[in-house]
Parts: sequence; structure tokens; C-alpha cells
Amino acid sequence: MRVSPRALTILLMVAVALVGPGCRRAVKPEAGGDRTVEAGVPVGFGSEAKDAPEVTWDFGDGSPPQQGARVFHAFERAGSYPVRATEKGEVLASATVTVVFRPVLRAIPADAEVAIFFPQLRGNVEPLVGFFSRMLGQAQARQALEEAPLLSLVLRELRGEPRLVDPEEGVGFFSLPGFEGTVALLGVTDTQGALEAVVQELESGGARVVGRGPEGTVRFQRESGTSMLLFPDRGYLYLVVPDSPEEEEPEGPEEEQASGRIEKVLAQEGGTEAADEEAIRARIVGMSGPGLSELPLLTELRPKVGAGNVHLFARAAEGDTSEGIRGLWAALKVEEDSADLEGWVALDKSLFAGKSGPGSELLGKAPAGPIGALMVSMPPEELSKLVFGAPGSERRERTMLRLKDQGFDAAGADSLVSALRGDLTMLAYFDAVAFYRNFFLGNRRPEPRGTLLFQAGLVRSEPVVEWLTGRLKSRGQPFEVVKGQDATRLRTRVMEQPVEISITADRLMVTGGESLGARAPGDLGGTLRERFGAQSFEPGHLSAMVDVGRLRAELDAPQEVPGVSPQQLPVARSLVGTMMDQLPPVESIFIDFAPEEGGGRFRARTVLRPRTR
Repeated sequence: MRVSPRALTILLMVAVALVGPGCRRAVKPEAGGDRTVEAGVPVGFGSEAKDAPEVTWDFGDGSPPQQGARVFHAFERAGSYPVRATEKGEVLASATVTVVFRPVLRAIPADAEVAIFFPQLRGNVEPLVGFFSRMLGQAQARQALEEAPLLSLVLRELRGEPRLVDPEEGVGFFSLPGFEGTVALLGVTDTQGALEAVVQELESGGARVVGRGPEGTVRFQRESGTSMLLFPDRGYLYLVVPDSPEEEEPEGPEEEQASGRIEKVLAQEGGTEAADEEAIRARIVGMSGPGLSELPLLTELRPKVGAGNVHLFARAAEGDTSEGIRGLWAALKVEEDSADLEGWVALDKSLFAGKSGPGSELLGKAPAGPIGALMVSMPPEELSKLVFGAPGSERRERTMLRLKDQGFDAAGADSLVSALRGDLTMLAYFDAVAFYRNFFLGNRRPEPRGTLLFQAGLVRSEPVVEWLTGRLKSRGQPFEVVKGQDATRLRTRVMEQPVEISITADRLMVTGGESLGARAPGDLGGTLRERFGAQSFEPGHLSAMVDVGRLRAELDAPQEVPGVSPQQLPVARSLVGTMMDQLPPVESIFIDFAPEEGGGRFRARTVLRPRTR
């Protein structure tokens, strides 16, 4: 077959085009297609293939272009960005990258044992700062927050200073297994600016920069001699803060030699504090996947509790299942004048072995108006564990030794708890008239005056009588024993106030202080449940409250006090009111814990005093 010269020329031109300098256009750059990524997380563009073309990558976020066949880029802010691969102004490939905020839980390693965090700064930090500013005073609250690692940058954000942190990302603190210390993290928009701001803050607080490493790592030494490590990673700043060593008693010669040998071995093996911090950095920088956010235990716990401004997650240390606790999740919700904490404890066995303590008899017929109330309802054996620790545990052994050192008969104390039925109630009442009378006509000191009621159900009375009389005798305190047909009464005085202890076959009752005859008894339990929640102060619960608002009202109520002139009382009331105003403006505090199926729920609420207009 004959081939014409014209055909040969065309074939030659095609071959040159395929193998010449323009052949790289035959392999287009790979933009990767449209995708959604998290802020601060490096994203790859292009290919590592040998024939991949080197082009200019424009990421569309204002950052400098990069040249290469395969490049990585981290978008610092959320948004939608057009990424283009160009050559001599010609667009060879493109993709749209949608950047979303990186949740703080995805920036915390999955093996974290404890984590406290704001899910995002916007809308969460402001109410918390406002609440604690009212609680502690603005200057003191600011000082406390500024002393916490990385939070000074958050306060700058609230003051409207140049933005360095990301308000849509979070701030938190967590601990890791095998590391004695805390790691703080904060989402930032300007990594370098935020890093230098933290360096400046730590230096102003007495820390000293002792070294800078690659990729923005900064090492500090604190005044205590311990070090800290600051570094950025994928849109967050991390500060590794080892615990300061506790002061120990001086060692003897043999102990000093042993300590020296241990330090030498650690130094040879690299087991230093610096190595610990670098190991933590390596774990965080090398982290992949969803971090703590998709941990099965956390996924199980989160629906148990409502949303909040601040969250707490904790789980049992590896191998520590002595108490059967698997994990804890809690949320703190803060408003202008109140803070509510709700939490859930997950257990691998029924709390209190599925048993419940009896309800309080005292709350059904107690006088109204206490300034404090405590009710404990749990099985006696669980109450013993709560007080002394589980049988055979180290805590129980330590408790018993401590009781013995304090002069208590440990075995007798244990027998006392076992004699309880499992319901204990304590009520505190304030008597303003007696308070002012003592202030003017008594010892002239602002000592509390009122009544304390305590009641406990008993299954046996003998150990209780024996223990109480033994304690009074050992303290050398005078007391009178009055034995009746149905009860044994012990009468004594404490702080110049009369105290009567009544023990019957099934009940221990202690009454101390002023008479409550003027207060009508009623269903105090119902009143407390109406105020603090339908499930509080019920059988099976541990509930407590302190009513500071009631105390203020009691102090301000008396218009006359026998023996005190009408001119003196207003002066004293004004003085006491001024003293009360120096205290935190707390109106009431409430806590409650109760077992539920699969665990236990706890609640707490702090209400601040209404603002004066």
C-alpha cells in the first residue's frame, strides 16, 4: 500500500503533538469535584501521578496561590470557595469547596477521659460571663477567666477587639490517659495572630518562652519550673499544661538515692515532662476521624440531657470499673439570673442494687419556712458505702483509720449506720428575733440563732443510744438522760443552745435551738416539690436546698424585739443588710440526685437575687 507524502506529514504532526512539550495537557489536573470540608482541615488537590501536570492553584479565599501537581490547603473560615487550576490564565479544572465549622468534639481525641467544652462561642460565653460577673463581681470574674488558658482571647472577642477566635467554633479543656495535666483548645480564624496573642498573654503572666519549633510550636517554662506547649492544628490552638508537682516531705538519704536513680533512668529513656508534652502533640496532630464526637458512649449519653451553654463528659479510667460507672454527661444552661445543671450517670449495673429508701416522715409534718433542707433516701447498705466506702475498698480503710485517729470507734460508727433505715432529713430555721436579742442583750456577736431539726428512721435503737452517749462522755460534755416508756431522751447544750435527742424504737429525732411553736406544721415536702420540681424530696432521692432569700426576708422582718429600743433595731437591721450585701447575690441553691433505669440523674439550680431597679 502506498502512503502519500501529505498523509505522512499529517501523521508526523499528530505524533509531535502527543509527545512534545504540550503533551501534559493530555492529563488534566484533578480538582477533586465539589465537596464539603471542615475549617482548618487540610484538603488535597491535584494528583501524585508521575504525569500529573504542575499548575497554579487558586483557592478562592484570598490566600496566595500555590504551584504544584499535588497541593494541600486548609481553609481558615467557613464559606463557599471556587478552587481553580490554571496555566497562563487558562482554567484547566475547577471545583467548589464548601467549608463548615469544625466542631470542638471532633478536635478532641477519642480517648479523652474528661472534657469540658463550649460547643461554640457565639451565644454561649456571654451569658456565662454575665452570670459569674453577678455572682463574683465583674472584676473578680474577669480575672478568673483571664487566668484560664486561652480564655483571654475569648474575652477579647467579647470586648470587640480584632477578631482572632472563631465564634462558631468552640473552646474546651480535656485530659488524656497517661498524662497528668490538662489540654486546652480554642477555635481560631487567624492562627498566627492568635498564637502570638497567647504567647504575649502567657509571658505577661510570668511564663517564659524557651523554644520555638516547626509549624508554630512554642514551648514555655512556668515560674514553678514546669513547662507548657502551645501549638496549632487544623484551625485550633492547643495548650498542653502539665500539673505542677506537689510539694513533698523531705526525703531521707536512702530515698534521695532512690529518687536520683529513678530520675536518671527516666532521663535516659526520654521519660521527661517535655517528652510527655510532645507525645500529646503527636497524638493530636496525628488524629484522624471524628475524634470524640462519635464515641459510642457519648452518643448514648447525649440524648439523656438537654442542651446547655457548657457541656461535661467523663468516663471511667481504663480498667477502673469498681463503682460500675461507665460515664457521665452534663449540661450547664445559664441565663441572666440563674444557672441550671442537668446530668446523667450511666452505670453497668442498677444503682443501689435496684432498691429505694423510704420517704421522709419529717417533711410531711414539718413547720414551713426553713432556710435549708436536706433529705437522703437510700438503702442502709448504700448509705454505709456513701459514708465509709464499699466494704474492702481502700476508701473504707482510709475512712476507718481517720475515724480512729479522731477518737471515733470505727466499728461502732459502722454499726450505727447499719442501724439506720435509710431516710435522713435535716431542716434549718432562722429566728431573727432571737438573733437581734442576742446581738443587743446577749454576747453582742452576730451569731446565728434558730432551730435545727434532724430525723432518721431506725431499724434498731440500741446502737444509736450507745454511740451517742459514748460520744458525749468522750467529749466531756454534760448531758442528762431521761428514760421514758417509749423513748430515751438525751438533753445537753451546744453553743449555749438547748439540744434534745429523742430515740424511739424506729426513729432518731434531734431538736436544737429556739422553739418553733409559732410556726404551724404542714406538708413541707409538697411545698418543696412544688418549688423545685415534682420529683425532688421524694423517696429514693437525695435532695437539698439553701434559701438565702428567705434568710434575708427573716432578717428584715422584725419590727420590734423585746428589750431592744425602737431606735436601735433599725440601725442593726441596716448593718446586717449591709453585711449581707457583701455576699454573693444568691437567692437559692438546689441539688437533687435520683436513680433511674440504667443510671442516675442529677440536677442543680442556682438562682441569683433579683436586680434592684
